[in-house]
This record gives sequence, C-alpha cells and structure tokens, in this order.
Amino acid sequence: MKTINKTLFFSILIVLAIISCVKKEETPVSDLDKLRNTNNQTVQMDSTQAINAITLQKVQDVLDLSTLYLSGEKNTEIDTAIYSKIEKYFQKPDSLSFNLLFKELESLQVKKVKVNNINIYQEIQDKDTLDLAKFNVEYFDHKNKSIGTFEKNAQYTLVSKREKTNKEFKFYFVNFYQPLKKDSTAAGVTK
Repeated sequence: MKTINKTLFFSILIVLAIISCVKKEETPVSDLDKLRNTNNQTVQMDSTQAINAITLQKVQDVLDLSTLYLSGEKNTEIDTAIYSKIEKYFQKPDSLSFNLLFKELESLQVKKVKVNNINIYQEIQDKDTLDLAKFNVEYFDHKNKSIGTFEKNAQYTLVSKREKTNKEFKFYFVNFYQPLKKDSTAAGVTK
C-alpha cells in the first residue's frame, strides 16, 4: 500500500511538472489585428487642450527642422526646402525670426531637441491680447547627451480659414523664443 501511495504521488507530481513545463505559446497580436479590432472611439478635448497639443507639436516641428537645417551645408536644395518648411510655420517669415533660434542652437551644438511642459496663456499688452506658450526645451548633443533644459516663450496666432462652414484655424508663430517677461519686483525688495 505504501508503494502504491508513493507511486501515485510521484506520478501525479510528474504529470504536474509536465503540465507546468509546457508553455502556452501566445501569438503576438499584429498591428493589423489591433486596427481591425478597434472601435474608433474619439477623444474629446476642450479648446485649451487642443491648442496645447497643437502648440507642442508645432514647437517640436520647428525645432526639429531647425536642427536638421543647421546640420546641413545650408546651400543645397534639401536645405532650401527645409528652410522654406520652417518659414511656413510663421505668419510673417523673416530671417530675423530665425536668427536667435539658429544662434542658440549653433552655439550649443545642438543635434536633437525635446519639448515638454508646455503651457499656453494670454497676456494683455496695451489693447492687444497676445497668445503665448511657455515651454521647456531639452537640448542634446551629437552623442545624445543632455546639454540642459531651458525655459522658452513663443507667441502664436490662430488665423481663421476662409471657409465659414468649418471652424478651422491655421496656426502660425508670430515670434519664436520671445524673451520671458521680467517680474516687476526687484529681488530682495519687500513692502
């Protein structure tokens, strides 16, 4: 009886070991299957979130194109095409619009840029309301090593498209890397 119990115990143990060793091979879900099984849900954003997302993308695009332009010879057809693409992000493109940006990128020898922590806000100046975006930019060198993170400011405008049926706007920068407004209270002064 003892041998039957031992044999039964060992046979059950062997069966459990075999079952645990046999791995279920999970087939990875292909991208096509993922697309096929989505239910096309739309994500609702309020206008501030939408403008934030658009501004983040536009700032990243301008900086990526600028680093790409500066890494070239600046006199080839590709460089001309990149420069004209950068100009399309600005309402009134002017070489002065890019000088400050290009000088900073060249002096720090930036090869890659990452934009984060963007915040849009409005500022009233005289009788005008300015749309501004404050963001942090992290610069990387040719070895993908961080050079540093810098706080920047850009002024943008949304221009209504001519079609009245769609409430669509075209996004333009008015001033890129606009100097941040200084606090009016001097350091150490309290009243």
